[in-house]
Parts: sequence; structure tokens; C-alpha cells
Amino acid sequence: MQYESVKVPLGKLIRKSSLLRKLFYLILGFLLLRNWHISRTLIRIRKQMNLESFVLDAGSGFGQYVYRMAKMNKKWKVKGIDISKELIEDCRKFFSGTDLADRVEFETVDLVRFRETARYDLIISIDVLEHIEDDSSVLTNLYNSLKENGFILISTPSDKGGSDVNEASGVSFIGEHVRNGYSIEEIKEKLEKAGFKNIRSRYTYGKPGNLSWKLTMKYPVKMINKSAFYYLILPFYYLVLLPFLVILNIFDLLLVHKSGTGLLVTAVK
Repeated sequence: MQYESVKVPLGKLIRKSSLLRKLFYLILGFLLLRNWHISRTLIRIRKQMNLESFVLDAGSGFGQYVYRMAKMNKKWKVKGIDISKELIEDCRKFFSGTDLADRVEFETVDLVRFRETARYDLIISIDVLEHIEDDSSVLTNLYNSLKENGFILISTPSDKGGSDVNEASGVSFIGEHVRNGYSIEEIKEKLEKAGFKNIRSRYTYGKPGNLSWKLTMKYPVKMINKSAFYYLILPFYYLVLLPFLVILNIFDLLLVHKSGTGLLVTAVK
């Protein structure tokens, strides 16, 4: 629904300069709770990987996680793939002008048809599966593209109010979602069917995280959809709320949640 009306102009803005794009990556990493959970999990996985590894971002979007992972380890080679040709070309242009150019590549790919064999040590797929009807084929393709003992890291909405949906007939806040979220049992079953083992799932976006999401994403997007005038107000809005948002994110990161609107899943081939 409303999210696309923000995503498109935002993409146009960050294309204007490398500095704006790097600032955008920095803001996303600091404000969005999802990035806190992913960064902590990546640090843990990195300790179990070889120094020189191949990494895939399956559904790379604006390229923020490709940038993050390439910065994490100077010997990692990182590939970003996405179904959007525009986003891929945009990322190629940006990364070609950075010191990461020799370790980063991008390709336009439909994950349902993605075919690579035993190339990657780590695959991440962040908020992607909920957009794809044939998610089972995607998981099988990602499994086949991992090396033996390779890791996969998945972030996706849960069925406990993910996508801001709290009933079966509800409509997702993100209009392009084909499903509102997964249960822990469902995502585990799909991963096991694809061949994965050592599957670990946990809820993210518990009570503090859900409030953080509403303040950082839901309410600002709703405001912008009412009037472009709110673009001028948002910097001050975030500045005032920043200390509170950081506290909420820290609590969500450190607490073990019995339920939450997000799922963070890791598994091994």
C-alpha cells in the first residue's frame, strides 16, 4: 500500500550522490531495529566462517546489506541479486565508485529461477520470502547454492502480527507482500524440506520492537502519504524521538520474546 510511495522517491534521492547514499545506509543501520538484529547475528556467524568467503544477499534492494557485509570483512566477496533491474543497475553504479568495487558484484535474478551450485559460504535473505509465492523453490535454490556447512540467515515477518496484520482477513501494511508472515513451525518445515539442518528461529519485534517499528516506519509513512509536507518535518521528528527509539531497540535486541511480529532464522546446509 503506502510504502511504495515512499520507496520510489527515496531511491531517486539517494542516487543523486554517493554521500547521500552512504548517509542513507548509516541512518538505516542506526534507526531500523531489523538491522540491529541482523548485524548481531552476522557477527556471530562470521566467527564460524573462513576468513576468505563468498557471500550472497538474496534480494539486495538498495544494497545496504551488501555494503555492510563487504565492510565487515575485507576478504569477503559479496554478491547482491534482485529481481529489480533498476535497483541492480543503481547499485552497480554506486559500488563501482567505491573501494569495494573489486569485491562486490550485482546481478538481476528472479530467485525462483536462481541457479548456482555450491558457491556461497553465507546467504542472507532479508524481508524477501514474504514477497514470493513460490517460497519453497526459492529455499531449495538457495540451499543448492550454498557450500557444505554454509549458513543461511533469514529475516521475515511472523504470523503474530507481521506486516501489521493481526487477523486472517487483514491487509498487509506493505502492499506487495503475498503473505502476512510465517509461524516458527512453518518456516522450519519449509527449510527442512529444502534440506537445511540446525535450524534456529526466534521472535524479533516484541513489544518494545513493535513500538519502535510503528514510530520509525508506520506512522512516518502514513504522514507522508497524507502530504509531502511531512518530509520537511521528519528530520525533527526523528531527532526528538531518537533517544527513545535507541532504548526500545536495545531492549528488543537483548530480551527473549515469547512472541513478536518478526522472525530471525538461521540454518546450515
